[in-house]
Amino acid sequence: MFSWRAEVRPGVWVAFTNVAAGNLALHVGDDPAAVHRRREELEQAAGLGYRHFRFMNQIHGNTVAVFAGSPASAVGAAAPTAGAPTADAMVSDGQPLAVMVADCVPIVLVGESAAGGPAAPLLGVVHAGRPGMAAGVVPAAVARMRALGAENIGAWIGPSICGSCYEVPEGMRADVAALVPAAWCTTSQGTPGLDLPAGVRSQLAADGVAIEYSGGCTREDGELFSYRRDARTGRFAGLIWTGAAE
Repeated sequence: MFSWRAEVRPGVWVAFTNVAAGNLALHVGDDPAAVHRRREELEQAAGLGYRHFRFMNQIHGNTVAVFAGSPASAVGAAAPTAGAPTADAMVSDGQPLAVMVADCVPIVLVGESAAGGPAAPLLGVVHAGRPGMAAGVVPAAVARMRALGAENIGAWIGPSICGSCYEVPEGMRADVAALVPAAWCTTSQGTPGLDLPAGVRSQLAADGVAIEYSGGCTREDGELFSYRRDARTGRFAGLIWTGAAE
C-alpha cells in the first residue's frame, strides 16, 4: 500500500502510496464509491481513527488552501468547492493532508511552531506539475507556512517523472527554464526535457527548506501510476498526518 512511509518527526508521519493502494482520484473515470472505499482503507492503515485525509481539486496553479485555527481559506485564486479546496497546495495545523499525482511532483512539508506554547507541527502538501512549479506553488506554500509561524521546515519529495524520461518541446523547456533554471535538462534520448524534481529541489533550497527524502521515477517504476507511461491511469498520493509512534 505504501511505497515509502516513516515517522519523520515525533508523532508526524509521511507516506507515499503505490498501485497496491489503488487509484485515489475521483476525476479519472473510476467508480466514486470504489475510490472512497480505498481512501477509507488508507485512513485505517494510517491509524487516523475518526479523522480523514483532506484532498484537493488540483488544477496546476499556485493556490494555497489553509486549514489552521479557523474555517478553511484559499490563498491565491479559487475558493474551496464541493468539500475540497480547488488548490495545488494545502497547509494545516494538524489536519491530515493528501496530494495526488501520476508524474507530477508530490511534496510533503513539516514545520515547527512554538507560538503560544510547546512546539507543534504545521503540515503542508504541494502538487508541483510543470505549470504549478513554473507558477511558484512551492515557494507560495513555504511562505504560507512561515506566515503561520513555521520554523525548521523539512521537505519530503515523493516519486515523480525524472528528467531522463520527461521529454518536452524545445520552446516549453526554454519557457520553464527561464523561470526555474534547474529544471532544464536533456532526456536519455538526447531530446529536450524538464527535470521537475531538480526544479523543485532548487526552489526549496532557495527558501532554506531542508530536503530529507526524494523518491524515484514514476515512469520507470511499474508499482506507481504514471500518466506518461499509461495515459489512462490512476493517481497515487503523498500523505502527512499526526499520530502516536508505532
